[in-house]
Amino acid sequence: MSLLRVLGRPMLASIFIAGGLDTLRNPHRVAGLAEPVVRPVTGRISALPDRTEDSVRLNGAVQVAAGLLLATGRMSRPAALAIAATLVPTTLAAHRFWEEDAGDKSQHRIHFLKNLGLLGGLLIAADDTGSRPSVLWRGRHAAHDLRREAHIARRAFKAGAGPAAAAGRARAKLSH
Repeated sequence: MSLLRVLGRPMLASIFIAGGLDTLRNPHRVAGLAEPVVRPVTGRISALPDRTEDSVRLNGAVQVAAGLLLATGRMSRPAALAIAATLVPTTLAAHRFWEEDAGDKSQHRIHFLKNLGLLGGLLIAADDTGSRPSVLWRGRHAAHDLRREAHIARRAFKAGAGPAAAAGRARAKLSH
C-alpha cells in the first residue's frame, strides 16, 4: 500500500471518528437540527429508530465504526461508502445555508462546501482498489478467459471428432 493511502485514510477518517464519538456522547446537541431530516427518512425506512436522538446516535456509531475501518485500511471501500451515506443527512441537517439569514449564511455555506469536499474524498476512497484489480475487473477477465478456453476446447473437440468418426465407421464396416 502506498504511503499516501497509509497517511490519507486516517486523516480523512479522523473527523468522522471524532464527530461520531461526540454525537454518541451528546446526541441532544444535534437532535434539534436533525429533526427536519430524520423525520421524513424514518417515516420511509422502518428499520431506523423512531426517536431522533436514537437516529442521531446510530449515525454517530456508523461514523465511528466505519471511520475506524477506513483509518486502519480494513474494508476501507465499504467503510468510505458508509461514512458517505451518513454525511449526506448530516450536511443537509446542520448546514442549510439557503435557510439562514445573511450573517450565518456564509459560515453555513462554507461548512456545506467543506462537507461536499469530504464527500468527494470519501467517494474517491470508496473507488480506490489500492492498485489491485476490482472485483468487476476480475469478473470480466475471468469470463473472457473462460470463453477463450471453451473456444479452444470446442476446436480441439472438432479436430479430434473427424478422425474418431472415420475410425468408428471403419470399425463398423470391418465388424460386418
